[in-house]
Amino acid sequence: MDIDAWVWWLIGAVGLGIPLVLTAMPEFGMFAIGAVAAAVTAALGGGVVAQILVFVIVSVALIAVVRPIANRHRDQHPQHRSGIDALRGRSAVVLERVDGSGGRIKLAGEIWSARTLDADSSFEPGQSVDVVEIDGATAVVM
Repeated sequence: MDIDAWVWWLIGAVGLGIPLVLTAMPEFGMFAIGAVAAAVTAALGGGVVAQILVFVIVSVALIAVVRPIANRHRDQHPQHRSGIDALRGRSAVVLERVDGSGGRIKLAGEIWSARTLDADSSFEPGQSVDVVEIDGATAVVM
């Protein structure tokens, strides 16, 4: 039984897709797309040299174009902060005197235990404070 060249290229594409799934390395996907392009070339009657050239050109072009774009997107920091990160830097209102040993504030509509960043300072009820960090379930304010 003689298998056509385009079938071999499709088998190669599937073979390259397996490590893509297992390792999450997108380069394997780009090589798999190159193999599919070579399979199309083989199905259209292109010779072995044309098939290999199409595979190499498509794979290298995808790597040259897609990788820099993916790296730019990977390096961008999310614009939306959530969780504890969203509370840092926000203002709060003192409900019960806050000093180095404790107190209560209203932060983002919720009542939080709080302490001052500087153990010697204190804030009275009604004052506005800034949240420096969250330490467990306690807001550290200044």
